[in-house]
Amino acid sequence: MSGYVIGLTGGIASGKSEVEKRFAALGVAVADADAAAREAVAAGSAGLAAVVEAFGPEILQPDGSLDRARMRRLVFADAAARKRLEAIVHPQVRARLRAACEAAPGPYAIAAIPLLAESGLGPYPWIDRVLVVDVPAEVQLARLQRRDGIDAALAERMLAAQATREARLAIADDVIYNDAPLEALDAHVAALDAHYRRLAERSGDTTRRSPAA
Repeated sequence: MSGYVIGLTGGIASGKSEVEKRFAALGVAVADADAAAREAVAAGSAGLAAVVEAFGPEILQPDGSLDRARMRRLVFADAAARKRLEAIVHPQVRARLRAACEAAPGPYAIAAIPLLAESGLGPYPWIDRVLVVDVPAEVQLARLQRRDGIDAALAERMLAAQATREARLAIADDVIYNDAPLEALDAHVAALDAHYRRLAERSGDTTRRSPAA
């Protein structure tokens, strides 16, 4: 069981998934909030039923699964809709992440949470340290348009819906500046892995940000 947890976050298209892959390659257990969110609204789940009740059956695909593209367009165009969706999904995601981290082998685990700055650390008293993957906004925009095949207007709305770069950096204990070629991540992650293993070895449960809820 991992007694030490790193919260990994960053803006959309900052390269969090690449950082996750490198930690996983070093044998670190990674619990991913996006994966937990998909599980929370899987076809036939109570979470998806709650989403349908809130937004109507038109957000379903013919096979009964969530129409993610439609849902994304809706929530990024309507802040109230986004908050309704988050109120349904986020509690389930937090519970899944915590359970996965507590059950993980090794000295520490990573909880990858894209919206950690938006939700604040209060709902995550079991996170010991925060790692932020940071890139300039113009790099995010270019990557997001290329990755998702969307226009600049939608990409800008998606960035505007997230916490600011400054807000993310304000909660960071450690930062990876990911505006260099991907190969540069290897050395950053290896150094942080060694650092986190030392911290986990020393910490026990005495350095948590606050008592576990």
